[in-house]
Amino acid sequence: MSEPSRSKELPVRLLTDPVMIEACRARDFGRVFQLVKARAGIYPSMIARRCDLTPSRVGEVIDGRRQLLHMDVIERISDGLRIPGHMLGLARRTWETPQNLTVTPREPIAAASPADAQWAAGLPGTDVDSILALAAERDLSPSTLNALHSSIADYWRRDDEHGGETLRPAVVGQLRYVVGLLKEERSSPMREGLHGIAAELARLTGWTYFDARQDHQARAYFTEALGLAKAVDDHRFMANVLACMSLQATYQDKPGDALALVTAAQDQARAAVGTTPRVLAMLAMREAFAHATLGNHHATHSAISEAHTHFGRISTDDPDPAWVAYFDETKLVVDTGIAHGRLGEAVLAEPLIADALRREHRRNHRGRAFHAFWLARTQLQRGKLDEACHTAMEALGPAAAVSSQRVAGHLREFHEQLEPFRREPAAVAFESRLREVLPRQVSGSPRP
Repeated sequence: MSEPSRSKELPVRLLTDPVMIEACRARDFGRVFQLVKARAGIYPSMIARRCDLTPSRVGEVIDGRRQLLHMDVIERISDGLRIPGHMLGLARRTWETPQNLTVTPREPIAAASPADAQWAAGLPGTDVDSILALAAERDLSPSTLNALHSSIADYWRRDDEHGGETLRPAVVGQLRYVVGLLKEERSSPMREGLHGIAAELARLTGWTYFDARQDHQARAYFTEALGLAKAVDDHRFMANVLACMSLQATYQDKPGDALALVTAAQDQARAAVGTTPRVLAMLAMREAFAHATLGNHHATHSAISEAHTHFGRISTDDPDPAWVAYFDETKLVVDTGIAHGRLGEAVLAEPLIADALRREHRRNHRGRAFHAFWLARTQLQRGKLDEACHTAMEALGPAAAVSSQRVAGHLREFHEQLEPFRREPAAVAFESRLREVLPRQVSGSPRP
């Protein structure tokens, strides 16, 4: 590393300080900038130059008068201050030392305890690990593919229960492992199976970034999943990925893109052999979301009707792919309610979402929190303040149990919608409970 590059780096002691780690994890850039100034001698004007920001903007962030939420700005901060990507929830930056190189620490490392040293002495060195990995037989079998599929199903279950932030490193590692296997010569059926697994892992990675509202990374992994599925002409899975991208566009307030993507997804599904009614029902509901975001009432109702028609044709003998199993009757009902809610049809939305919420699995923390906040919003739209606040309070438990910026965004939106009723007893009680369970969300900014 050249001397000019080294001079840009932050001290190791700062990067490993728990306060700095937590500030980066929370993307509390006011605190990050204060720490960089105090511990690295990099003043606001220098921060501004390095990160391509105006000095006044940096000052506003430090004073707590502005938050930095856009991904391109966060990436510029990572690159300008040399904060490793993983600390800010980003992919590995191009300037970071490649993982296979050993970096000589610039600061003393505490000596290992005798017990640690004895344990470590029984492990092979990294060079031996590499040699053994090269020599190992990697003769894959159908049971190996089944095991990989099982691990993906487990990842999805844990994502529902806890969010995908902590799962992501393991999922990405497995994705790169499977992509590495694809580079080796294998029989056609085995290659097709590996492509399918890699596509599922890439979609799951994209989903975890989407749920964290890191849209640039999400789109990159969704695109990778699309390419992997296309390589083996898996049109059904291509439809699935395009449907995910359509939902992402809906959340980005790009309903035109959302409609174009779900239309492409439906084209892929129709081109596939053996597309099941459940898949078609899921795609029709995504179309309803896009139309609802555009405010097209007739088209939304038509798409909802189509989704219910397809769902009514589902048979227990259908060869449904595993990735659509989540779209059950409860999901159909709650999505119907959300589509009506997006149109502002709270009278239709409220009973549907409430019914689905009663049936939803208790361990699906994200789904329960997400749908409860939708229900609270529709109740508030109907003037049912006490019920809305009660519903939202019940959602705080599952919201606290899962790491999901999408859920946090819905919480902040509901919190803002309560502004005209701040002095009402129900709103005061909700605010008190919110500060107790999720204090950091009280001062959070609204979803852009």
